[in-house]
Amino acid sequence: MSNISARKRIWGWWFFDWASQPYHTLLVTFVFGPFFAAVAANYYLGEGLDAEAAKAQAQALWSIGMTATGLMIGFGAPFIGALADISGHKRPWLIGFSLMYVLGAWGIWYSDPAGSNLWWMLVTFGFGFIGAEFALIFANSQLPSLGDKEDVGAISGSGFAFGYLGGVLALFIMLLLFVEQGSGKTLIGLDPVLGLDAEAREGTRAVGPFTAIWFVVFMVPYFLWVRDDARTGKRGTLGQAVTLVVASVKALRYRASLAQYLGSSMLYRDALNGLYSFGGVYAALVLGWQITLIGIFGVISAIAAAAFSWVGGMADKRYGPKPVITAAILVLTLVCITVVNMSREALFGFELAEGSKLPDAIFFGCGILIGGFGGILQAASRSLMVRHTNPAKATESFGLYGLSGRATAFLAPALIGVATTWTGSARLGISPVIFLFILGLIILYRVKAEGDQV
Repeated sequence: MSNISARKRIWGWWFFDWASQPYHTLLVTFVFGPFFAAVAANYYLGEGLDAEAAKAQAQALWSIGMTATGLMIGFGAPFIGALADISGHKRPWLIGFSLMYVLGAWGIWYSDPAGSNLWWMLVTFGFGFIGAEFALIFANSQLPSLGDKEDVGAISGSGFAFGYLGGVLALFIMLLLFVEQGSGKTLIGLDPVLGLDAEAREGTRAVGPFTAIWFVVFMVPYFLWVRDDARTGKRGTLGQAVTLVVASVKALRYRASLAQYLGSSMLYRDALNGLYSFGGVYAALVLGWQITLIGIFGVISAIAAAAFSWVGGMADKRYGPKPVITAAILVLTLVCITVVNMSREALFGFELAEGSKLPDAIFFGCGILIGGFGGILQAASRSLMVRHTNPAKATESFGLYGLSGRATAFLAPALIGVATTWTGSARLGISPVIFLFILGLIILYRVKAEGDQV
């Protein structure tokens, strides 16, 4: 590590965000998620359900997949982190989870546009998503070693900004060259490149292999410039990992600020993940957007996220992460209230003229705020976690952070699924996210802004 400059290490770490962001931008939110929703809704229409019931069933199925994936991520994260901390050897874990990322993303190519293998679509997506989230835990655990607590906020914010720029570029390439509109042409009027069959939706399905190749190529700087920690000479066992995690959880009673922060972030990050997971689905099912329009929406959102994340990082450096997190939650809560009270026909109970474009304009504005303040919230959250982290146990600590972010990752999708089924409306199904944001904000009030590193 001695012959690699601190600046190069930071750039290498930023490249992890650049390489991995397309899984979230392309697959979770703006291309595959809406594609899955449309395929599932059409499938259930063919099974005899009416249009609204088919849309609700499609959203409920997506929520089942996200719920199951969240459970596996949440309860596996701290134990895997503890195993890595015992040995000090993180790279093999990161390589393994990167392989899961690549295989899961690639499997999306085999999706059937007719909906015959909806469960395969969910499973392969979930497999890659688990790899992406576990790899992120290891990358996040390296943040404390990149600078002191006054600098990590700016480093974290700039990393998210760089990652979102990667997501923008990847999404832009997909829209221009691959994803078919209703006409079978891409956004600029071309046939999908590489001879892909528009009728079989091969351009859209290529989002999986494209995401996998992007990750492999751009992880190279990370693996070249970010070295592994020194080995401890110990070989961790699952029993030791369980013991460490149990001890860490028990110790939370003596660290009130950390416990409250983990509880707060568990709720508001789950709400944010719910927004990301269902934003594109909402646009497809409630507003009837084509994937190309959702993609344009995604480009604008991701550009906003990049710009806002960088500004948020500077604000974090000046004011600290807690006030930044508070402001982001307030804005996102107002956005959710707006989205839930909007449809093609009405806005906050006021009827709109037939064919009104106001819902589209408002949702584009909401997309800018979701992308921008979502990026700020994620960057400032891992900065505040650094202020509660002992550098000697960074991976275990960020495993707990991963647990807090994913232990209830089933909650937002599950609540959205229940609300969607109960109301029979994909729009009203989003409403539980509002309450998760508010509860997270209430608990955050008691968290120490300066953190603790006991």
